[in-house]
Order: sequence, then C-alpha cells, then structure tokens
Amino acid sequence: MRITVFGAAGSVGSRVAAEAVARGHEVTAVVRDPARFPELPTGVNARTGDASRADDVAALAAGQDVVISATRPARGREGELVTTTEALLAGLARTNGVADGVTDRVRLLLVGGAGSLTVPGSRGAVAVADDPAFVPAAWRDIALACTRQLEVCRAEAAVDWTYLSPPALLEPGERTGGYRLGADELLVDAAGRSAISMEDLAVALLDEAERPRHRRARFTVAY
Repeated sequence: MRITVFGAAGSVGSRVAAEAVARGHEVTAVVRDPARFPELPTGVNARTGDASRADDVAALAAGQDVVISATRPARGREGELVTTTEALLAGLARTNGVADGVTDRVRLLLVGGAGSLTVPGSRGAVAVADDPAFVPAAWRDIALACTRQLEVCRAEAAVDWTYLSPPALLEPGERTGGYRLGADELLVDAAGRSAISMEDLAVALLDEAERPRHRRARFTVAY
C-alpha cells in the first residue's frame, strides 16, 4: 500500500511509519519542519507539509491508499487538534473521485485519544475524560479536545475514516505484536490497568490499514 503519515517524527508517528516500512509499504513521512528529516525512520519518503492545511493534505494524499495522522498539539493549544482534524477531512474529501464507475477514496486513520471512551462498569454513563483515575487534571484539556475530534469525524459523511482510541497509558516499550480489541469502553486488565506500548499501538493501526474492520467507526486497543 501507499501510506502517508502526518506527524511522522513524533513518538507515535515515527513508530507507525517504521512499522509500515517494515511491512513493505511505500511510506511518505510528513513533517512541518525539514530539520526533522533526520529523525524519520529509514526507508520513508520524507516530505514537508502541515496537516492543518487542507491544501497540503489533498496534495500529499493524492495517489495514496491510506493517510494516517498521529499529530498532537502543544500543551495550551489543544483546540488545534479539532481544526487539524477538520483540515484532514476537508483535504481527503477532495481526493474522492469516480473512475470507470468505481469510487476511489483515500482512507483516513486517526490516532485519537481515550477521553471519549467510557469507564468500565459505568454502563456507558461516565466518560474517561471525566474520571481523574484515568485522566489527571493536567491532561483533561487534551482529553476533551480528543472527544471533540471524534465528534467531528462522526459528523463527516464524505470521508472513509477510522479513529483509534489508545488506552489510558501509552508509552514507548516493546513490540510484542499482541493486543486486545475493543469498541467504546476503555479496556483494562485484571489489575485494572489500561495500557499498551506505542510499538504495539502501531501494530494495531497497521493491522487495521491492511485489513479494515472499523470503517467510519472508532475502536480501541490494550493489553
């Protein structure tokens, strides 16, 4: 597949790009600043671009099969996550066309947030963003921004999107290749821990890219 990754020099994006290259995909790794090219995984096609600009998104998505966005705004600018998602959707909507009667759509896979998941045992009544046991006060703004991000996706009718909510704890670690799948409820283990490594989140995301199971839907993963 031909895959474009926005935020490809970030903690998650770099692992997603590396996983895609390791699987033999043709990867275009996008960063805003060319000074970050040396941080990109080996084997990618390095490009500059801004996911918050629909024109850039449309240009960098042209001819691709999948666009993956793993961007995160700086603290204090959490609202930019929503406007960036709107730009991603607007840019990808321009790539939709029909050739010989067949609709050609570039898919969007978003690495989102856990805030909009529901707390286990709450019967869907309590959002993770509202539970300080999972989201400390310092992270509440980005959790709420991620919730709005998902709402923007669900309101979009023209783009073939998929939204991946990570578990409560997402850190660098090992690639085991194993994970559990969920839908709208936070996944926790027997000890009540909700976690996955960034490496295995990348595995789950590329599995979804290769074998779509959650088109125009959200899913979550954890150990």
